[in-house]
Amino acid sequence: MLELETQGLNMEQLNWPYRPGGWSIKQVVHHIADSHMNAFIRFGLALTEQRPVIQPYFEDRWAELADSKNEDLAGSLSILRGLHGRWAQLLQGLGPAELARSFDHPESDRKIPLDENTGLYA
Repeated sequence: MLELETQGLNMEQLNWPYRPGGWSIKQVVHHIADSHMNAFIRFGLALTEQRPVIQPYFEDRWAELADSKNEDLAGSLSILRGLHGRWAQLLQGLGPAELARSFDHPESDRKIPLDENTGLYA
């Protein structure tokens, strides 16, 4: 879907902020790849460790990195295709006990179960 929405956009359109003071369309696309990679890793940690404390990251700073300002979305779109395929396979194999596993998020100072976190990315 994201590929279809961004297909054929020119440089001016990719640099257009989606809201006043917000990120450009290209930054949003790259951010989704960054965010979903981090979430997938957090899932793996929660499934293989006992309530791990995850590492937060500064999304706003990542959005200012050179790769996040690149007009070529192919890399991020490719990451999302592959990552979503793996994530879907992982989720399909989880039962209630695995979905009840959690990780600790230090910024919110709370335990986040995988079933709740799944809803954020659905």
